[in-house]
Amino acid sequence: MANSLTLKMVTPEKVALETSAESVVLPALDGEMGVLLGHEPFMAQLDAGEIRVTASGTMKSYAISGGFAEVLNNTISIFAETAEMADEIDEERAAQSLERAKSEERTGKGITLADAQSALKRARVRLKIAKYRKRKGQASIHVPETDL
Repeated sequence: MANSLTLKMVTPEKVALETSAESVVLPALDGEMGVLLGHEPFMAQLDAGEIRVTASGTMKSYAISGGFAEVLNNTISIFAETAEMADEIDEERAAQSLERAKSEERTGKGITLADAQSALKRARVRLKIAKYRKRKGQASIHVPETDL
């Protein structure tokens, strides 16, 4: 058995992350799911949210907009629609995306209600992570759901 988890996060555009980790917290549809070394195999559908990766005692946050995760033999494979490291998120652009998504949800012009709600959720996640990074002055933080 290896001494650490292997994490690979893939989007349709790229391999967003490939690293070793001590622990990973995933935004599963049923709530957060923590993965440590020796975790039983599983697959989970992921919601838009924050992935927290702890490696060498440092935690880094990533915003994803949903997808799937597979844990097998101490390897976590994440297949996400989008993935951004916390320090890559522009807070101003995230706020603009949130306002645009709110407008689209209200008016319903050119977009289905489900798509508008999905865009709204993604924008909230990105803005929340960007605000906490800015407030804490780092990309490696934990973002409580209640503080948005």
